[in-house]
Amino acid sequence: MNNQVTTEFLDTFSKAWNDHDIETLMSCMTDDCEFHAPAGSDLLGASFKGYDDVRAAFQMAWTNFPDAQWLNAEHTIMGDTAITVSTFCGTNADGSRVEARMVDVFTLRDGKILVKNAFRKARPAI
Repeated sequence: MNNQVTTEFLDTFSKAWNDHDIETLMSCMTDDCEFHAPAGSDLLGASFKGYDDVRAAFQMAWTNFPDAQWLNAEHTIMGDTAITVSTFCGTNADGSRVEARMVDVFTLRDGKILVKNAFRKARPAI
């Protein structure tokens, strides 16, 4: 695989999440991308496949948490796999705050993200 992904690329991806910048975020994804959310009824959480479905799912994160931020991102790249560890912070519609450590495991292809598999600690709202 020729993944060509650098920690700077992953910094751009993380910044796009924090800026709520869907265009930059999706420019980091392959056309046939997949996203496995941290919650859902399936073994991998809720899964979204294909550019349009992943885009809608990413935007839903900002709908559910309008002030969402992923802080203190640390990246590791190993061949065609990358890992980002960060702290997710956001406010639910009921006003309660969520703050929890999380991990994204990425499958990389041709300099972009093919799969984003998200894991977040289950922690009571603050």
